[in-house]
Amino acid sequence: MAAITAALIKQVREDTGAGMMDVKKALTEAEGDVARAKEIIRAKGIQAAGKREGRKAQEGTIASKVVETANGETGYAVELNSETDFVAKTPKFVEFADTVLGYAVAADANSADELLEAKAEDGTVKVAIEEAAALFGEHVKVGQFAKISGEHVEIYAHKKSAEMPPSIVAMIATDKAGAAVAHEAALQISAMGAKWLTREDVPADVVESERRVATEKSLAEGKPEKIVPKIVEGRLNAFYKEVVLLEQPFVKDPSKTVGKLFEEVGGKATAFARIEVGKGEEDAE
Repeated sequence: MAAITAALIKQVREDTGAGMMDVKKALTEAEGDVARAKEIIRAKGIQAAGKREGRKAQEGTIASKVVETANGETGYAVELNSETDFVAKTPKFVEFADTVLGYAVAADANSADELLEAKAEDGTVKVAIEEAAALFGEHVKVGQFAKISGEHVEIYAHKKSAEMPPSIVAMIATDKAGAAVAHEAALQISAMGAKWLTREDVPADVVESERRVATEKSLAEGKPEKIVPKIVEGRLNAFYKEVVLLEQPFVKDPSKTVGKLFEEVGGKATAFARIEVGKGEEDAE
């Protein structure tokens, strides 16, 4: 059993928003296993809805572009962060974000780390970022990075307000037939934040965790044990409809799924990505 330290309690409290005593009880029950403790908190319904409300989000913008390749198209999206939205919305910052995106395309980078090591005008992109920080008078950094390829790649860049640069970028790769509804799918990704394309793409450990939580919650609600498995499957299906793109109800017509949208044109979605300014570090936790 891992020692239940103050640091461990603080970590779980910050991640779940639950009270100290609830966290202590969950960690004790989980024998110090943080992931298991979080499951217990979720199952008991004591996780705070306002998780991380006090946490300051990073500012910045997302530059994106689709380029033609020998096998179709490739989409790139790069998040460039600043400390304030005042800097993020300046023309010079937006222009610099486009410059960084250009470096990513030129290097055919596959990750933020590869981008930082790529060549810039006077050295590497990392050096260019450091020089930009001095120019803007704020800490500037490359945040999230996304790259997808397919026969067709569609990008939708969303602005939360007219005076701000894009804060959400959704990209989707499709076959040629699927291109007919790719824009609608990109809008869906931007608005609904799917995490996986199909239910088969959901990691096994995530499914198992959801199954445990659903089981414990059903039992805690007093449901008869003989019908718990059926209830659990229902809750798992609801989970898939929330996080799996092709199983989500289509926003413009909830009577059908996004998967059905593609079926109607005889097309397929093959990959997608979504970046939202300031969300990278939260998603990684």
